[in-house]
Amino acid sequence: MTGCSDKENDEQHDEDTEKPNKNQRKSKSEKHVSFPPDEQIVSGFAEHKKTDRNVDSCLTLTEVMMAYQQSCNKHQVQPNTHILEQLQQGICVGGSVKCLDLKGERLDHRSCEALEVILKSLHFDFINLQAVQLEENGASSLLDMILYYESTTHLDISDNSSIGTSGWRALAHLIKQSVCLSRLDVCNVSMADYPAQALSKALLTSRLAVLHLHNAQLSGTPLYTLVGALKSNQALQELHLTNNLLNSYQDAMQLGDMLRYNNTLQTLELSSNAIADAGLEELCDGLRWQTAGLKVLLLKNNQITANGMVHLAKTLPALRVLEVLDLGENVLGNEGIQSIREPLMLNRSVLRLGLARTSITCEGVVALAEFLAESRQIRQLDVRQNEVKVGGLMALCLALRINRSLASLDLDQTSHHEESDEGSLFVLFTCLMLKYLALDLANVNVLSAVLQQRSRAITAESVLS
Repeated sequence: MTGCSDKENDEQHDEDTEKPNKNQRKSKSEKHVSFPPDEQIVSGFAEHKKTDRNVDSCLTLTEVMMAYQQSCNKHQVQPNTHILEQLQQGICVGGSVKCLDLKGERLDHRSCEALEVILKSLHFDFINLQAVQLEENGASSLLDMILYYESTTHLDISDNSSIGTSGWRALAHLIKQSVCLSRLDVCNVSMADYPAQALSKALLTSRLAVLHLHNAQLSGTPLYTLVGALKSNQALQELHLTNNLLNSYQDAMQLGDMLRYNNTLQTLELSSNAIADAGLEELCDGLRWQTAGLKVLLLKNNQITANGMVHLAKTLPALRVLEVLDLGENVLGNEGIQSIREPLMLNRSVLRLGLARTSITCEGVVALAEFLAESRQIRQLDVRQNEVKVGGLMALCLALRINRSLASLDLDQTSHHEESDEGSLFVLFTCLMLKYLALDLANVNVLSAVLQQRSRAITAESVLS
């Protein structure tokens, strides 16, 4: 197989140009993959491998269970009851099964080897190896199998910090060579030194579309290494980097530089870092170069203030592709909303705006209402966990009489003034808002619980009648 021989060329040079014999399975660290007889070995295109799998897919899940039990006896390990239960309850369509969930199950080297018959016979939409205590030999062997048999589309190996150099080498080879793997999750694992280098090198030529690297200690050199590869990567569409201690200077500058050169990436998640106002300026410098790429930018909980909105205000009018912008859990205040009100009006791309828990009051909500009245494209606005009182609700109500694009308005279910006269007004203006939009009521996300909780003061029926 082409992918297998490429890897062996890296490690064993010219010796591996020959086809592997069915009796010659061993390699470094005692890892191995069972090869079919010489006359059945296929070399070349990936679709040929799918033809081979169609033969194996004639096996029922019951037959796969029996084969797995026999494999466990051969490798002298107990069959995993959780695996047997999943196979027993699973639904197989043309050799494909939705999920193989091994989260929290301990997989030693022999347990990994016993899984080969399953990986050979079935394709999984998702294989979950989170926190399975993989060690170097087992990780290397298991990842080799997943590559050789193209066993999954989505692989999660988060919370496995002991896979060692051989494991990372096997993972990098899987990323580089697989024609099937489209999403990879490697969270809660340090990406310092060799892991970052191996991953970055693999990304230069991979087909991977979605990469989750939450809490991977990427700040500094690891991020620099990763960005270097992503500048030329033409496949990755989503990059999720939550909780990586990314700072407002060097890290933000690297990410901004990446946005200058990469026009393939469509989603960039940077929530729960320390990008701050200075870092947002660097990101905005890169966003200006995004003419056909980034559509989703998530910046929740990044220590951004009203000062950062000044930089965003300069960039928003020029953006033509950004559709989702989440600034929630940042202390923007009314001043920050005022800064981006007019730029939002000039912008023609943002469809979803997240401003939950951003310390805004009625003044800020009124500014948002002015934006809503002018917007012809906004589809969703989230203003939960803010001090949205009657004045703000009235402004929103009036704006929604004009706006015809908003499909979802996210408000808190409860009011801070349930016991006051203001609580009654809250119900009144909420009901009026619904009345104005009665022709398109299903598209408004104002929860009925709001009305039910305040029925003591005034009922929805009396207002809408």
